[in-house]
Amino acid sequence: MTVLESSLDPSAPAQRANRAALRERLAELTAALDRARAGGGEKYVARHHARGRLLPRERIELLVDQDSPFLELSPVAGYGTDFPVGAGVVTGIGVVEGVECLVVANDPTVRGGAVNPWSLAKTRRAGEIALANRLPMVNLVESAGADLPTQAEIFIPGGRVFRDLTRLSAAKIPTVSVVFGNATAGGAYIPGMSDFTIMIRDRSQVYLAGPPLVRMATGEVTDDESLGGAVMHATTSGLADFLAADERDGIRLARRCVRRLNRHKPGPPPRTGSATPPRYDPEELLDLVSADLKVPFDPREVLARLLDGSEFDEFKPAYGTALVTGWGELHGYPVGVLANARGVLFGAEAQKATQFIQLANAADTPLLFLQNTTGFMVGSAYEQAGIIKHGALMINAVANSTVPHLTVNLGASYGAGNYGMCGRAFEPRFLFTWPNARSAVMGPAQLAGVLSIVARQAAAARGRDFDAEADATMRATVERQIESESGALFLSGRLYDDGVIDPRDTRTVLGFCLSAVHNAPVRGSTGFGVFRP
Repeated sequence: MTVLESSLDPSAPAQRANRAALRERLAELTAALDRARAGGGEKYVARHHARGRLLPRERIELLVDQDSPFLELSPVAGYGTDFPVGAGVVTGIGVVEGVECLVVANDPTVRGGAVNPWSLAKTRRAGEIALANRLPMVNLVESAGADLPTQAEIFIPGGRVFRDLTRLSAAKIPTVSVVFGNATAGGAYIPGMSDFTIMIRDRSQVYLAGPPLVRMATGEVTDDESLGGAVMHATTSGLADFLAADERDGIRLARRCVRRLNRHKPGPPPRTGSATPPRYDPEELLDLVSADLKVPFDPREVLARLLDGSEFDEFKPAYGTALVTGWGELHGYPVGVLANARGVLFGAEAQKATQFIQLANAADTPLLFLQNTTGFMVGSAYEQAGIIKHGALMINAVANSTVPHLTVNLGASYGAGNYGMCGRAFEPRFLFTWPNARSAVMGPAQLAGVLSIVARQAAAARGRDFDAEADATMRATVERQIESESGALFLSGRLYDDGVIDPRDTRTVLGFCLSAVHNAPVRGSTGFGVFRP
């Protein structure tokens, strides 16, 4: 392979400015992650510990293999909403007894672990990842059920969580539940629909309705243990498959369940001995991207700090130069790369991408999309040259490609360029964002400018004077709104990605994801529909 050469000078003023700006965004990310890890706050954490119970991340730490990685997903879900950052649930991928598993853990310090709209969306996304990548799912359950004030938003779509659990089982993707406390109402169906269910003596309580509601509905007077206690479910109802002595014993039993699954990866293993680190320091990834996203950067500088040995075989390097395509390896796994070199995509770039995606599918090779695009080029000359047809070719190829797609937004992801470069709507297996990145229909200034032009034309059509002062106020307001709503944390809070990551962690995160996707067969598409000539 060709070894990429870097021309980056970390001591240059522009690079120092880039680093300073990105560190500010990283500080914002750290603050948001700290809020998520704080759960319901010091008071409720202390109360939970005083009852002899573990926090969700403490449970996960005991569940996964010692010193093994855990990739937390959607950690700032709910950011910028009325709900707590993190949404009261922890999801991620960890290695349990040598098996990569999707883990979902309720946080009982956040409103009793009740399900709110964002924790529902986060849990559903975890189910999608488990199904697409054939990852066994382990649920660490302690939930008061639905967040009643928002039941209208979660009751009907919430049923999909139970549907997805049963579909995992039907697809021979095992599901395991450990119940640490209450699993009430809809929460009771999580252990009820799992392949393996573990309950903890004197701690687990699983019932569709608690004693007060049973008394109101039927007049029966009962207690927690006889209605839904762990011993009753282990000896009478048969809902519990294993009865644990305490939380740690419950986690031990969950690990034993995973150990006995006899799971083997069908995907090809990484190339032995080829996962050499890049030749350049990943710390320098902080120096590449300007705070002004209109300033381009060479994605080969990113690849030189991501790919094994900084080796990259570029495909069509002299054609469609605003898009870099080519082959490399990441932690020993072969990947095909599509990376925006300049913001705008032209017809040549779209045609080049289409051919490259077909080649990757023919070779059963996963695709890595590195986004930094303002969209497809506009203007009469480009319309006449067929930019819509060419863009449609690329989007068709992305939509019908069946090899795993991994996407990272490095800077800008605007307009239909987001679609062509495999944004969330095109269901990449994983999508991550750098903290400086933005995504929207178009940039704030461009969007405000379009609205201004439309308003000016409307005033002229009605024969009215154009209010320039009101227009300036409108433009400033719109720019502020779009600036806020296109930011990485805002979008991640609404689960438009799987997490905002430190650029220096990109190689590690992608390597972990590539390992995860190889739990399912990696097969390319045999058909792409009709390509318009």
